[in-house]
Amino acid sequence: MKLLPYWQDTATPFAGADRGPLGGPLGGKVDAVVIGGGFTGLSAALALARSGASVVLLEAGRVAAGASGRNGGHVNNGTAHDFTGLAASLGLDQARRLYHAFDAAVDTVERIVAEEAIDCSFRRCGKIKLAAKPQHFDKLAASFEILHREADPDTRLIARDNIRAEVGSDLYYGGLLYEKSAQMHMGRFGAGLAAAAARAGARIFEDTPVTGLKRLHGRAHRVETPRGTIEAAQVLVATGPSQQGPFGFFRRRIVAVGSFIVATEPLSQAQLDSIMPGRRNGTTSRIIGHYFRISPDDRLIWGGRARFAMSNPTSDAKSGRILEAGLHEAFPQLGRPRIDYCWGGLVDMTADRLPRAGEHEGLLYSMGYSGHGAQMSVHMGQTMAAVMGGRADANPLRELPWPVVPGHFGPAWFLPLVGLYFGIKDRFQ
Repeated sequence: MKLLPYWQDTATPFAGADRGPLGGPLGGKVDAVVIGGGFTGLSAALALARSGASVVLLEAGRVAAGASGRNGGHVNNGTAHDFTGLAASLGLDQARRLYHAFDAAVDTVERIVAEEAIDCSFRRCGKIKLAAKPQHFDKLAASFEILHREADPDTRLIARDNIRAEVGSDLYYGGLLYEKSAQMHMGRFGAGLAAAAARAGARIFEDTPVTGLKRLHGRAHRVETPRGTIEAAQVLVATGPSQQGPFGFFRRRIVAVGSFIVATEPLSQAQLDSIMPGRRNGTTSRIIGHYFRISPDDRLIWGGRARFAMSNPTSDAKSGRILEAGLHEAFPQLGRPRIDYCWGGLVDMTADRLPRAGEHEGLLYSMGYSGHGAQMSVHMGQTMAAVMGGRADANPLRELPWPVVPGHFGPAWFLPLVGLYFGIKDRFQ
């Protein structure tokens, strides 16, 4: 079993990073610096460079190797909340706008894949949200009525009697099908997106953490790194759950939570037909639930928040054993397939599980996707590039306030308590 992400092990890494000095031939001044080489940063760099701006992207490690390359491979529409709850908290109009932003995000990914000819097995497959308890189906059904009428007619409610046409398991009591959702190979998409940004003229520096930021005037900043200093007319912070660098404002508002995934050996077509005949994305309704799909080479990729812990090799292996037990419970007909990959990553959770994008003291930012980032990160990168080009109204998240998480200053010391609380809720609700 390899303790590394399947997506990264089965993709050719981006090889176009700039190895020269940071200032280089641009004289140390550029139109835009993008901090973070995940999907948000790469997408923004691509859009900015295409618009004619001079762009430098700074990544502390390797591009698309953080949350963007360590997820479950889903490109789902729909928010982290059921639509009824979202409408109750934000109002129907704002809930509808936000929901449609997630729809547009899937379209954005599909458009970029086509425009840049990125070979990443992108496919519109649909997502089935599965009710883990009878009362969960009742909640899905109630939410469906409003969602289908007010925001997404491309949804269907699947009763328990018909659920085996979607997922071959006795664990589930029906589900809600989102037709617009998609999937892709995250490693190949990340490498392709970076290559597209570089082709457009963005300079991408890997192994270049930002160590200091000094505001000069307006949105202009001096950006410091171990490889030199550069001045930018605008800076976009796209660091996600990063725990390093001069980003205390964002760390106080984001809780980095571990999520873990295993991938089986390749399965036969008969096995795949028995568990996921439609080859859709699957998620479950528990708070500490599971998400799963079939890979392009016929593996079952099965993930979840197995433990409220940070990701490291020891933690990943422990979580992998918990996930494997859940996989066997859901799909006993598979026997015990070999687990070839096990990995973990950090999810940038906000307190209300809604993403945030805007401006703070001259710094533009987009992050906090709360487990729904594969598509929204790409979309918001493009969106924030439009904001940097003068279109403030392009940002669908601009009106959301973003208070601090009380008692949170960096590493989330309270995660075990949160895990215990959610475990109790899962048991009794």
